[in-house]
Amino acid sequence: MMISKGKHLGALLILPAIMLGCEQQHRLSLKQLDSIQLDKSQLKVEVLTSGMEVPWDLEVDDMGFLWVAEQKGKVSRVNPETGAQQSLLQLQDVWQERTSGLLGMAVHKDFKKFPYVYLNYTARKDSGIVSRLVRYTYENDSLVKPFLLLEIEGGTSHNGSRLAFGPDEKLYWATGDVHDYSYAQNVQMLNGKILRMNEDGSIPEDNPDPESYVWALGFRNMQGLAFSSRGILYTSEHGDAIEDEVNLIQKGGNYGWPHIEGKHDLEQELNFAGRNNTLEPLRSWTPVIAPSGITYYGSPAIPEWSNSLLLTTLKGKSLRILFLNETGDEITGEEILFENHYGRLRDIVPGPHGEIYLSTSNLDWNPQPGFPLDGDDKILKISPAEEVSSTPLIPIKAQQALVAQSGKELYLSYCASCHKEDGAGVRDVFPSLKASGLINGDPAKLIDVVLKGSGESENSQQMPSFAFLTDSEVAEILNYIRSEWASGPTSISPDLIKQSR
Repeated sequence: MMISKGKHLGALLILPAIMLGCEQQHRLSLKQLDSIQLDKSQLKVEVLTSGMEVPWDLEVDDMGFLWVAEQKGKVSRVNPETGAQQSLLQLQDVWQERTSGLLGMAVHKDFKKFPYVYLNYTARKDSGIVSRLVRYTYENDSLVKPFLLLEIEGGTSHNGSRLAFGPDEKLYWATGDVHDYSYAQNVQMLNGKILRMNEDGSIPEDNPDPESYVWALGFRNMQGLAFSSRGILYTSEHGDAIEDEVNLIQKGGNYGWPHIEGKHDLEQELNFAGRNNTLEPLRSWTPVIAPSGITYYGSPAIPEWSNSLLLTTLKGKSLRILFLNETGDEITGEEILFENHYGRLRDIVPGPHGEIYLSTSNLDWNPQPGFPLDGDDKILKISPAEEVSSTPLIPIKAQQALVAQSGKELYLSYCASCHKEDGAGVRDVFPSLKASGLINGDPAKLIDVVLKGSGESENSQQMPSFAFLTDSEVAEILNYIRSEWASGPTSISPDLIKQSR
């Protein structure tokens, strides 16, 4: 049967309408979890996609597609309107244990012209571990033609790392110190640094040292890297037992680790700062919150958050909104959203229309009480809504100072993220406190470990020093631990802590 030109044109006009209708149906099919009420704006939280396993890095390309890198080496592209997921690559040489694996991803800023995707992941090489930076090319719905740009030392933890393209069209790579305290201040080592390179992996001539990748140094374990609309570079970083940080990065800057944590407020820190011209963080947190992915939000779609840093946290299990001043060099306020609501949050990125995507991390190496939830791990979508539910989520202002706390409260603040609320720990990583010989034994040995920390062994993670706590706070924590998980313990006094320092 022949179709006339007029009928053919009508059919062509109907087809986009049908496709648009299907797309709208897909949009409506996204499952809404919650509503959010800001001062004026109303938002909704939907599940874009689920059933992932530790989606570590999120990126959005210049066509609006969402890219997802999962820790075990899978790279996917997600349609942000429908949630349809397309698998593009499964790394065969990735090595994943604890916080190693596929950890960083960047999509070329001009992806239509240069279809490059940059991946950073850990791998086994001979008897050691390496951290590889590899450029892939997107062709025929796959990532192909791997091109090794750079390879540095890797480890089971403290690998960092994030990747980001700057407005100068250079690629920035945030690396971790792989638990070696000598690396971050050693300019010959590429660990514990921010590295800057051309898109082909070569060293830019305008780096601080034209023969070195090093752009800035003195970092422990960065988990977030983001540029603002002004071209300002920000990082989020894990501290040891104290002083998680958000930093504003300057060319050639030294950020102090391991000699300085957080603000320069101790005599030895001030001495090192004076000799090395180190830079202080914009914000630091004690107790730590385990900050992870960070992004700059500048869209008018959610005006209350415009000109802010959005920070996901793991220990805090929350989204932090860090409000910036006009010049972007000061954090003027902080609000907390989703605390303990969706669990550990790993990364965050804004979409082309001001929507926000964030990933949960409840299937990773450090499970939390009450998680994972059904469908974890997920990609959540936050966007404006026409109305909110009768019980919307409302951000709360962060408390800048701690009030006096009980032993249990102090334990939950400083110890529970590793040893867990029930003292069970994490098998082969953080020892259980239940029936522990150290907890039941000589108080002096227990106090010594808390004040001095412990080295990392084959079967356990390093424990940092908690000497920054007061004598009374240490006594409160240890008495709580011994009352919960030891048999017939004697009380530990603040004087005994003082004598042991």
